[in-house]
Amino acid sequence: MDTPSLEKIVIAALEDIKARDIEVIDTSTHTPLFDRIIIASAESGRQTRALAQNVHDKVKEAGGEIIGTEGQDTGEWVLVDLGNIVVHVMQPAVRAHYKLEELWRTPPAGRRSAAH
Repeated sequence: MDTPSLEKIVIAALEDIKARDIEVIDTSTHTPLFDRIIIASAESGRQTRALAQNVHDKVKEAGGEIIGTEGQDTGEWVLVDLGNIVVHVMQPAVRAHYKLEELWRTPPAGRRSAAH
């Protein structure tokens, strides 16, 4: 499945269960591993798990491939790997702590190495 089609399915699946602050970040110029990350917030562990499961189910129904899912035990941060897209569903405190948006928006050449 192409990335734009997969992205639409993921966004719709997240919106179905009222995910908040959905962000799509094009990572194709940062890494060859995947083209996009999609980050969304959920209010509870239960909602986080439900959002991740809905993404899984909707992508599968559309004929897409699920590479893996991580983090469903705690529900604070659930990652759904779809190959071209990696979906992060996070509770607000976890999202604020890790700041994935900032990490992926900074071009690799603009990052400082730990040695400096």
